[in-house]
Amino acid sequence: MNIFKRLFKIGEAEANSAIDKMEDPIKLTEQGIRDLKQDLEKNLEALAQVKALAIRAKNDQEEYLDKKEDYHNKAILILKKGQSGDMDKTESDRLAREALVKKEEAQKHVERSEEEAKKFNENVAQLERNIQTIKSNISNWENELRTLKARVKVSNTTKSLNKQMAEIDSSSTVSMLERMKEKVAQEEALAEAYGDIAGASKSIDDELEKAASTTEAKAEDVLSKLKDQLGLNDDKK
Repeated sequence: MNIFKRLFKIGEAEANSAIDKMEDPIKLTEQGIRDLKQDLEKNLEALAQVKALAIRAKNDQEEYLDKKEDYHNKAILILKKGQSGDMDKTESDRLAREALVKKEEAQKHVERSEEEAKKFNENVAQLERNIQTIKSNISNWENELRTLKARVKVSNTTKSLNKQMAEIDSSSTVSMLERMKEKVAQEEALAEAYGDIAGASKSIDDELEKAASTTEAKAEDVLSKLKDQLGLNDDKK
């Protein structure tokens, strides 16, 4: 049985073409499994029918064996009656001959039924092998389907991630980062410039304030007067 034909319902070349066209592998596998199960049902039905024929042939064989034995016994009985005088000898010979003819016909039926039974039994054995093969293939492909679904899920996730990564323009990203770096540097320089201006303005104001301030002079005068009162001002002695 060609599993690819069963699986894809097309020839091997067409199956390869379907794969090249990226047809859904899960759907194809599921369809293949359904086809295998249909084949299994057909083979089971055929098996039942052939088994019935084999049984019928065996029954026929046994029936004709019984008839063969019966005609044989009748021929013997009739001959004995002719021999004993219970029946006309000519008549007994005629009837015994007819019984033997029937016996021969029954033997032919026995041989025919035996041959048919043998043929049907061979067909039964072949169908049973086919059924076991199909069952095994169904089990294998169902396992493959579970694995395939998991692989497709991982593949789709990876493909989606890789697609997102591929869509990122690295040159534009670098350009954006460079612009941001330049912007930050510009802001830092501007902040430093404002700091220098603020520092310069503060220094000038401080110098002007110091130059114009009388606080220290007044403090020195008050300190000198306090020392005079306490007699501590050595310079004036």
